[in-house]
Amino acid sequence: MELLSIALLVFISYTVFQQIYRKFYPKMVSKEVVSQVQNAIKANSVFVASKTYCPYCQATLATFDQLGVKPYVLQLNTLQEGSEIQDYLRELTGQSTVPNIFINGEHIGGNSDLQELKSLDKLEKLLKL
Repeated sequence: MELLSIALLVFISYTVFQQIYRKFYPKMVSKEVVSQVQNAIKANSVFVASKTYCPYCQATLATFDQLGVKPYVLQLNTLQEGSEIQDYLRELTGQSTVPNIFINGEHIGGNSDLQELKSLDKLEKLLKL
């Protein structure tokens, strides 16, 4: 039992260290990823960086679906360069979580920001519906 506790402590310590290290020393993002993300944001009226298993991402996509809006979605956990895309979005926006939403090239934030815009009747105006 003691060995299991030590192993768990080592794992948790390593995970926390990785997160802290990545915050202060982010990976270099390739020019290709920067270009891909910038083009996706510019070329699409609604861009969402998402993950398939994220309930907040699912709520965001459901909101757009209810409004009849088809966002351009990158499911980061299904892409080989997904973590690199998320690193670039963190550099660009300061937001490290998904969903990461852009409307008409403007960073909106995450699902809670989207839902707030909706509750204030500002979302449809922003989407020009």
